[in-house]
Amino acid sequence: MNNPPKRINLVIYLIVLGLAILLLSGLFSGEDLPEVSYAEMRELFLQEQVRSFEWEDGVLTLELHGDKETESPRVIHLLADVEMFRDDLSSTYERQLREGIIEDYNFVPVKGTPWYLLILPYLLPILLLGAFMYFFLGRANNNAAAGVKFGKANLRVGSGEKKVTFADVAGVEEEKQELEEIVDFLRNPKKYQAIGARIPKGVLLVGPPGTGKTLIARAVAGEADVQFLSISGSDFVELYVGVGASRVRDLFEQAKKGAPSIVFIDEIDAVGRRRGAGLGGGNDEREQTLNQLLVEMDGFGTNEGVIVMAATNRQDILDPALMRPGRFDRQIYINPPDVQGREAILKVHAKEKLLADDVDFKVIAHATGGFTGADLANLLNEAALYAAKHNSPVITMQALEESILKIIAGPEKRSHVRLERDRRITAYHEAGHAVAMHVLPTQDPVHSITIVPRGNALGMTISLPEEDTDHMTRNEMREKIVGLLGGRVAEKLVFDDISTGASNDIQRASRLARDMIARYGMSERIGTVAFDDGDEIFVGRDYERTKAYSEHTGGEIDAEMKRVIDEAYKRCEDILTENRSKLDEVAAFLLEHETMSRKQFEACMNGEAIPETAEGFFETVESAPEAPADAEASNQ
Repeated sequence: MNNPPKRINLVIYLIVLGLAILLLSGLFSGEDLPEVSYAEMRELFLQEQVRSFEWEDGVLTLELHGDKETESPRVIHLLADVEMFRDDLSSTYERQLREGIIEDYNFVPVKGTPWYLLILPYLLPILLLGAFMYFFLGRANNNAAAGVKFGKANLRVGSGEKKVTFADVAGVEEEKQELEEIVDFLRNPKKYQAIGARIPKGVLLVGPPGTGKTLIARAVAGEADVQFLSISGSDFVELYVGVGASRVRDLFEQAKKGAPSIVFIDEIDAVGRRRGAGLGGGNDEREQTLNQLLVEMDGFGTNEGVIVMAATNRQDILDPALMRPGRFDRQIYINPPDVQGREAILKVHAKEKLLADDVDFKVIAHATGGFTGADLANLLNEAALYAAKHNSPVITMQALEESILKIIAGPEKRSHVRLERDRRITAYHEAGHAVAMHVLPTQDPVHSITIVPRGNALGMTISLPEEDTDHMTRNEMREKIVGLLGGRVAEKLVFDDISTGASNDIQRASRLARDMIARYGMSERIGTVAFDDGDEIFVGRDYERTKAYSEHTGGEIDAEMKRVIDEAYKRCEDILTENRSKLDEVAAFLLEHETMSRKQFEACMNGEAIPETAEGFFETVESAPEAPADAEASNQ
């Protein structure tokens, strides 16, 4: 219904703009005639070249004699003093008039410029500015009518088009049990109030991206069947001072009116970042918004029946006042799911998809260690796209296999043209990783080796663990560094030269060695002291923080890192030298077939005949328990 007024306004604006253009063209337009000086003009009269002339408003226009077949030329002269002109040339042009040389002349009296034309150059910019402001303010009013107001919170009411319950959330069973108390209180508040219990005012969901924090909040609202108000933390922050605090007040006012209700603030770190942070500190708009949020959650006012839920993956930068009891009483950590959780998540996301009979979610769950709920949803979607692309009516295990590899390392680049030298370097690089990891007793079994480029990697060695463990020992970390250096050592051993392909391996090995020494206290020389807390640097908090150790200690840490790396390099060199024939055999197989499965690789390392046919990606995963997949990617 707002379309006709908008069209009328547009027509009015166009009319006003057209009139302005016409008036300006009337003011400043005129015939562009050549201008002559007074001496030149006087000479034209004396030489009897003037046919007629006219003076008006200080401009003397002369029409000169020309050919009869062509129009006579015209020139102008800006003549301010007409009396001087008459005293100087009146006898001349009157004589020429009698002789017929000058046909006509005219002195038009000076006319005053109309008042509206005089003020129009000053009035027109004001009119245009007013029309401009009216246009945009009109749009702002239309937006306000649609629910977007400066002082109003841009709320989304409801948990979405489809009601979400705990049945739609999998892989977080303990977290759901924690939240069931919130749901039970919202359903039966009198049961808790009778015994004097106070339900938590706020629940903070903390976890890596993609673990389902927002989905869990929607499920709480769906289970409790109460009003669910959701807003993003960035929606509070506005250019104009005071708008964020006003939106916080409006948010809680609407929540109180519909109590019992749940207020969900997604990405609360956008507004809840610690105060006084940054080089300047100060009381900026974001801090005013945070102050208002703190007051609303636990201030002088009461918010009976209003529970605040928030989600963030940067808990370390939140203001301490926001984290205290009375505001966010509970902090629920949502970690990436384990093998059982991944299997349950896959079943939830596969409800509306057509699957082949051979699809086994247990096998897929074992092969997708480290995947979050969002990753698993994306996995099934990529598999569905792959199946549709290849005209398959159902999603097969092959489609899931290709989708896993695509998510881990990117799509295949078989058409990528490479020199034979580069293929040999990549083959020996990946063979070095695989052989070293096979010999090391603590390392995970090699599952697949390929020299087909994927993403930024020219080759990849994938290993899958056979045990579910939450710890890594010092010996495992040392042998992990040995395996990471396998590609570089193989290049040096075979080609007596090194390439840039091991850059990522060296970075990972160096980071792991530093963590062993400065974070986990695993160095006998340095001692059981932590010099690095492992947290990301937050400028607002850490810009003044100095190192917790001296320059001498820093030098000892660097020396110890080099010792650990050098020992790992020497051990890897000994392993590949002793197994040089196996290294050459694996590299030759990769150069011929480009991909080597676990069964083929283990046959090669055991001195058996290498099978010509490789088993599928999931065949050797089926009996494996759970643990994250570890892909060694060569960034050559």
